[in-house]
Amino acid sequence: MNNVAEMGARRAQVAAALQQVLPARAVLSAPEDTRPYECDGLAAYRQLPMIVVLPDSEAQVLAVLKVCRELGVPVVPRGAGTGLSGGAMPIAAGVVLSTARLNRIVRMDAYARTAVVQPGVRNLAISEAAAAHGLYYAPDPSSQIACTIGGNVAENSGGVHCLKYGLTVHNVLRVRVATIDGELVELGGEALDAPGLDLLSVFIGSEGMLGIVTEVTVKLVPKPAVARVIMASFDEVLKSCHAVAALIAAGIIPAGLEMMDQTSSRMVEPFVKAGYDTEAAAILLCEADGTEEEVEEDIARMTAVLNTAGAIAIAVSRSEAERLKFWSGRKNAFPAAGRISPDYYCMDGTIPRKRLGQVLAGIAAMEARYGLRCANVFHAGDGNLHPLILFNANIPDEFHRAEAFGAEILALCVEVGGTITGEHGVGIEKIDSMCVQFAPAELEAFFSVKRGFDPHGLLNPDKAIPTLHRCAEFGKLRVSGGALPFPHLERF
Repeated sequence: MNNVAEMGARRAQVAAALQQVLPARAVLSAPEDTRPYECDGLAAYRQLPMIVVLPDSEAQVLAVLKVCRELGVPVVPRGAGTGLSGGAMPIAAGVVLSTARLNRIVRMDAYARTAVVQPGVRNLAISEAAAAHGLYYAPDPSSQIACTIGGNVAENSGGVHCLKYGLTVHNVLRVRVATIDGELVELGGEALDAPGLDLLSVFIGSEGMLGIVTEVTVKLVPKPAVARVIMASFDEVLKSCHAVAALIAAGIIPAGLEMMDQTSSRMVEPFVKAGYDTEAAAILLCEADGTEEEVEEDIARMTAVLNTAGAIAIAVSRSEAERLKFWSGRKNAFPAAGRISPDYYCMDGTIPRKRLGQVLAGIAAMEARYGLRCANVFHAGDGNLHPLILFNANIPDEFHRAEAFGAEILALCVEVGGTITGEHGVGIEKIDSMCVQFAPAELEAFFSVKRGFDPHGLLNPDKAIPTLHRCAEFGKLRVSGGALPFPHLERF
């Protein structure tokens, strides 16, 4: 929009059209009403949306999409807003479509071990509802008390138990989707396989760019009879990295295998009082679950491997309360960062396990180079890193240094054979790093998929997939020693 008057007229036009298909209370257009939607968990980037809509049925979602399609208005889907990559950041001349009011558990089938839920149902609420049947939903992001299943589908979220039980894509059987053209399509199915192309796997993790989720069928798993956690302390970070590789090499697949460095432990312990060893250079949390006999055997095997790998201390949870306390520290690492730093920037990259030591050493060198601290807490078992770069946005240029620090971490992940995201998505945060990972032909293939679902380009545009022009400009900014570090950018 060229000026305030034009934006005001456009807002009035779109709001009036939306009020024809939604109750007045479900259309928010005043700045004081739309302000809470200006960002997601990546609060460093903010944009006030033109309008926010709050449909409470599938029919209303379709009606909103029809209005936006006819008027050419971009639509940004939003769950609980806990995402960390800016995937739900609004567009100034667009509509934010919140699925918060689509929050019913439609049905639960204890025999088939499935639950059918609307996208606004909280992750943890599924397990709470399934508990009466001795079942639960396995993926457990740190934000599980607040994040919704629709957002989990959009980002392909994981959690501390993803090593054994998988990510969202491994635990969703079917999604019902409203397309921008007003169709309802079902991807996947409740059988072991579905006919045709596996579009379910394409859709999960697509960050709201292909359609709006209106219903999800998830797998439920039996709650283990017993679960216990080992906390192993190491006097060197490298030893803890070798221990991770040794556990997997021994044929042990823990229910959870997480690592925290000393900065993270010292950040979390005063906040949660989880009993962490704050003198250790790094700690590993290794969980075993199953029957009493299985857990006892796994704990013994893991203890032996950890001792051989150089653990200087080992503690095993003695009760369910203590097990939950150990995990509470890991799951509260992000909020605990606020105790020691005014701001933090949470990155998300995945690397081969054998490269953990190399990458953590690289991050330590970057800390010195950028003059910023970094707390490392992550899913060690599947190599999914979550470096927390600590900075103060009130100090000029610190945020830009934090951004550059994060981009260099992701470039290192790619260099060692990894990827730029494991479970947080690309959004706007890592869109330039996509240029590091993918060549022009690959990016064009992504756009071809996008056009197949959204030919109008109205669903969450300008997120996740960078244009070739953007990559060319990004490449120009990364000239070092007179040469581009990513030669394929020179072809643009």
